[in-house]
Amino acid sequence: MLCVQPGGSCEQQPISEERPSQGRYPSRVRCRGPISERCRGPISGQRRAWCRPMAADGGATREPGRLRAWAAESRALAGRWRAARRSAREAREQRGGFAELLRGMRGLPAALPTLPLELTVLYNSLLFTLGASDSAVEGEAEGIRQGLLRVLEACGASGQDLSTEELWQKVLQEVKMEDLQAPLHRLGALQAAWWLAASRLGSATSLFRLLSNTEDLRRAHCSNGENELLSLLKAWRVPPEEASLPLVQSAEDVKEVLCTAAAFLQGLQELEAGNFPAALSLLQEAAGGFCSKTVLAQIYTCLSCCAQRMGKPQTALQHLRRALQVDFQCLPALSRVAALYHELGETDAELQSLALLYEALEKNPPVAASSSPHSLIRTELLVHTPILSSLLRRCHPSEVKYLLAQRCLRNGRVADAVEHYLDFLAMLQEGLQQQVPLDGDSALPRIPEVFLEAASALKQAGRHQDAITMCEEVISRTTDLIPRMLRVEERVEQLECPLPGAGPASGLPSQKKESLRCLAWRAAGFLHQGWAWATLGKNKEAVTQFSRCLNDLLRVQLYGSGMEPAESLLPEVKVLQKIRLLSLIGRGAQFLEQGKHKEALLDFQHGLQISPGDPAAASYLVQALWELNRKQEAAAHWQKFSQSSTGEDEQQERSFPLYLVSCLRQATFPHSESLSRSIQDYLGITSQESSS
Repeated sequence: MLCVQPGGSCEQQPISEERPSQGRYPSRVRCRGPISERCRGPISGQRRAWCRPMAADGGATREPGRLRAWAAESRALAGRWRAARRSAREAREQRGGFAELLRGMRGLPAALPTLPLELTVLYNSLLFTLGASDSAVEGEAEGIRQGLLRVLEACGASGQDLSTEELWQKVLQEVKMEDLQAPLHRLGALQAAWWLAASRLGSATSLFRLLSNTEDLRRAHCSNGENELLSLLKAWRVPPEEASLPLVQSAEDVKEVLCTAAAFLQGLQELEAGNFPAALSLLQEAAGGFCSKTVLAQIYTCLSCCAQRMGKPQTALQHLRRALQVDFQCLPALSRVAALYHELGETDAELQSLALLYEALEKNPPVAASSSPHSLIRTELLVHTPILSSLLRRCHPSEVKYLLAQRCLRNGRVADAVEHYLDFLAMLQEGLQQQVPLDGDSALPRIPEVFLEAASALKQAGRHQDAITMCEEVISRTTDLIPRMLRVEERVEQLECPLPGAGPASGLPSQKKESLRCLAWRAAGFLHQGWAWATLGKNKEAVTQFSRCLNDLLRVQLYGSGMEPAESLLPEVKVLQKIRLLSLIGRGAQFLEQGKHKEALLDFQHGLQISPGDPAAASYLVQALWELNRKQEAAAHWQKFSQSSTGEDEQQERSFPLYLVSCLRQATFPHSESLSRSIQDYLGITSQESSS
């Protein structure tokens, strides 16, 4: 047998009529020529097909039998998928089958008669690639580019140097074969899916302009003000599926997913940009689209966030209720319900929501996302932006447990707060790395602050010895973290440079700031111990702990004018100043009980230097003067301080860490009414004496 090809020849040795036995083939084929494939090895049916003559116009003509075999294999693979349970294992097997079939077809030069089948096999193969992953990765769409290059190759053109966008433009504008239009449109839909996943909305919009004909474009622009990408997607006419070229997922399904994903993505973009009305419209469009219950619950959660930022908390709650009705496992929605109730001041509802959230997290620990291959291309594969991850951040059980403890402590539910704090600390013992999320969005404060809050709760619950032990843990663990001396500018501006030769710093150097925090925690530990001993009636122990607190604070040397308004002080300096004031008040109060009125007076005077006009320090100062029989001076101070406003206690508590709130309350002067009556009586008598 001898077949002659343009530009070369194909010589074949006579084929033996003997049937090959035990897998041995005595006859071989050798092909030569610039286009034909060089074939070595046994003459299988496939290799004989490869050696068929080339068409006179240079395009490769496939043996009809081989084309039918490929088509039959494609139909069989698609049929098995449609009839199967559509498990992950089945998806992997079918993906491998389509990939192997595609490799076989691409092993030959591109030919126009086989391209519709090849592009359909590529479409099915890419769908399985999408379905087998947790998100669409742009590099996986390289197969589409290779498919387009083969289309150009079959047409005698080239596009290796073109970008993917330019390649699509060239193919869709120059290739007019009717049989290729439907496969190209389907591939275009998949290309748009990968571009949406990469947030390349402009590229997707440009592609659908090319895919749309004049009538489609006219339909797309008939709606004034509608989003262009959504208009083009809705107007795009999905090519009909052919029985000879079966699909594992219809292009109509792909179109619906693209519409939903495009609305969802653009809604998130508008939400991030602060354009809330546009975000609301797009997210509502997405909520009416084609998606799973999980995604629908996520969309409702995003709608609630949009409504909340528009100042509509009740509307936000309605969206969150819909999210939980659709998918009660959407725990980010439950977390946002608790946050909204907190914003509305509905403490009972907030605590109930947090308790439900903690219970749900304990029963359903986070697992790796598993893709359900029932629908190969899904909205969740295309929408994975940073803002969505932030909005749908899953709370850790330890965060929820802490929020329960904190909310209870702040609202005076001391017994519940103690229980939650002790549960949280028990969780820490199981492993800090496993129990505490380390990302910047965590609701958890630093661990020493949690210990101090727990000590505050224990102290308010009457468990003073436990509170003292808790504070000792903080003191011992921060001792080695504080330098002997810290020199700090008290104002926000004109901070010293962190290193010689560096420019002006915009804030404290991080190491110095951390040292100040550690000092504040250690001093607060001594402060809590002092008040705990005072409550137990142990005056000497209380004075000792207050003195240790004050001595620790002497490590900080503040420099500046010394007359800075409170709002210009650094936050760390404000906290340290408040701890110093509370320690002076606490120690002075103990001195009063011990009858050391002069020592007490000095502490209260020092406290008023730190915080002029502080009502607690002023009241204690008046009492110390009264006890020293300096009644006229005491009355003058009382008249001066009684004229100042005293309705800022709650606001003051909110401006300082929660672990200081109990100390602020303990420092309140307890004998205001009796002292006020005594001074008023004294002033009355003095007035009568002067008038007489």
